[in-house]
Amino acid sequence: MRKITLIVIHCSANKAGSALRAADIDRYHRSLGWKCCGYHYVIPTDGTIEAGRPPEMTGAHCKDHNSHSIGICYIGGLDNDGKKPKDTRTEAQKAALRKLIEQLHQRYPKALIVGHHDLNRQKACPCFHVTAEYIDLQP
Repeated sequence: MRKITLIVIHCSANKAGSALRAADIDRYHRSLGWKCCGYHYVIPTDGTIEAGRPPEMTGAHCKDHNSHSIGICYIGGLDNDGKKPKDTRTEAQKAALRKLIEQLHQRYPKALIVGHHDLNRQKACPCFHVTAEYIDLQP
């Protein structure tokens, strides 16, 4: 069993309102030669929590941290023009993300909840301050 020390939040870097789903990301990641979707969970704009890679399987979402993390990706993260990073989460996505993180926090109580940009300063992803938003769930 993997020892999970991080829950890493990502955005898909798509325009606000994008209709992408986990199956779309899975197809894209497979086209790159990957085994399957690199994220463990994907949250489309309607707030559905969709399964990606099984949690028991090492992810492919955050270089140097995949072996000990769970990756969650919300669809969006760019403004309407698709040019600038922006927190585009819908209310449904915010609620679903909180619910999923709470569940994962129960399962992995010592895991830090971070944004991709906290581990790779060159990234804007996920376009909001994860550690501040989920301060109440941090170990």
